[in-house]
Amino acid sequence: MATPTPATCQSQFEQGVAIALHLWPALSLAVQNNWGGPESADKRDWFAGAIVDLFPDLNKVLAPPQSEAQQQTTHKPKSDDHEEATEEPDQLDIETVLLQVMLDEFEVNVDDDSAFEVAEQILRVRLGCLKGKFEEVDALRRRFEGKGGKNVVFTKAEDQDNDTDWDTDDDEEADSDEEMGEAPALVPTQPKEKVEPEVDEDGFTKVVSKKRR
Repeated sequence: MATPTPATCQSQFEQGVAIALHLWPALSLAVQNNWGGPESADKRDWFAGAIVDLFPDLNKVLAPPQSEAQQQTTHKPKSDDHEEATEEPDQLDIETVLLQVMLDEFEVNVDDDSAFEVAEQILRVRLGCLKGKFEEVDALRRRFEGKGGKNVVFTKAEDQDNDTDWDTDDDEEADSDEEMGEAPALVPTQPKEKVEPEVDEDGFTKVVSKKRR
């Protein structure tokens, strides 16, 4: 069996991260309810790219070693505002970013252990891809397809904001989100609707409790 190329390993890693996030019930519920605003699905796409960017590019990590002469003649392109990762993050690093993005971008505090589990999945995918093995990615893909999801296509689009875009090959994202199982414990940090005070017949303001939908 031929050894996969670094480009293939990087592509499989990107796929694995994307699918892991699509399978995260906390994030699926936040997207389904637009807790990140009307562009919640796009934020999830950006989220996946942000997690990938925590890791060094496998095209470089797994590239054949260069000779001293090649290193001297290789010109490093000018870097843009995007700073490439040089060290592998650990599980705590990944979990911290997962929780922080959920709080900052979706106004949701995930207070269960699901972020830990997603970080663990991503690390397993990473370790497999470093060895040219994609069993973890295939397992995640089967789970995703078993829940009614379609193929997740990774497209790295160079736009003016240097964003990474993630696309699915169908327009039934909401349907697949609804089939992701029971929702974890989520705590939106802000109420979505302002509750107006009610005044009774005697002119007293009633205390109305705010209930989250």
